[in-house]
Amino acid sequence: MALDEILNATNGFDAELLIGEGGFGKVYKGTLRSGQKVAVKRSDPRHGQGLPEFKTEIMILSKIRHRHLVSLVGYCDDEAEMILVYEFMEKGTLREHIYDKSQLTSESSSSSRPRLPWSQRLEICIGAATGLHYLHTGPNGGIVHRDIKSTNILLSEHFTAKVADFGLSKSGPLDPDHFSIGIKGSFGYLDPEYLTTLQITDKSDVYSFGVVLLEVLCARPAIIDSQKIEEVNLAEWGMHWHKKGQLERIVDPSLVSEITPNSLRKFGEIVDKCLSRNGADRPTMIDVLWDLEYALQLQKAKVPRGLPEESGTQTFLELSHVGSLPSFNIINEGDDLVLLGGSSTFDPS
Repeated sequence: MALDEILNATNGFDAELLIGEGGFGKVYKGTLRSGQKVAVKRSDPRHGQGLPEFKTEIMILSKIRHRHLVSLVGYCDDEAEMILVYEFMEKGTLREHIYDKSQLTSESSSSSRPRLPWSQRLEICIGAATGLHYLHTGPNGGIVHRDIKSTNILLSEHFTAKVADFGLSKSGPLDPDHFSIGIKGSFGYLDPEYLTTLQITDKSDVYSFGVVLLEVLCARPAIIDSQKIEEVNLAEWGMHWHKKGQLERIVDPSLVSEITPNSLRKFGEIVDKCLSRNGADRPTMIDVLWDLEYALQLQKAKVPRGLPEESGTQTFLELSHVGSLPSFNIINEGDDLVLLGGSSTFDPS
């Protein structure tokens, strides 16, 4: 893509079009001559990421296409510029929709956005899990994202979740020597097994996704500055309360009256599996995907009047109402998972 086209799309990188800033550089909203809205990521050497990440992003996104992965529209490496152009994601990052104003250090306009209801949060998690599953197992499978976090899950105009930012991704056979050079990723999301062995696998993405799930549930960052040491790390804090059987104590206050006990219980089980210290004990992303679908159906299941939801009888009635989980054969076809013998969306009604 020619530099002059990008300059025209962004009014010469007008500061008023700045919509974000990350490890690679600044991101601007732009409009191509065709009328297509785009997000333009311009490299800034001071941010620490450079040519290797630029090349990796292009290599990965030129090989894959999926409705739950952000699409690359073009790139430019003219005149010492390294610029990536993506489809524009109208609703921004997942992070912007789950934190309140006091927890956001920038993008203050997001403070006016209403909090997402629990069912919609689950649907977003399901979309992101679908994208990750495709990365790990698709036609160009064996891709490990390496930087899963709530700011790298973007939302379209209709809140379709798409995984973004592939600059640290690794595809093909994993070379142990490659990962002994230095730790890469985001603090608070890093797989503890990776930190001790310097070996990264798709199960490292599963761990990071488990942290994102806790963010979605608790509406707080992965790491906070707190005088209470047990609260600093979200993964440790969440698992502390889960093991005590009191996960409801740290749920986002806006969800307390909405989330059903059975959906919360199932969600807590998913998070617990994802955050296992041993990577071999963590589920695959397809397992996470199915469990999230199940948690969504438990949330949607109707509660007979006068029957306590947390009772064992209610659990049985909900499972009967939803229907037992069918046995599916799963293949990847184009942008979507094709489910042979059923649908990816259960209808509890």
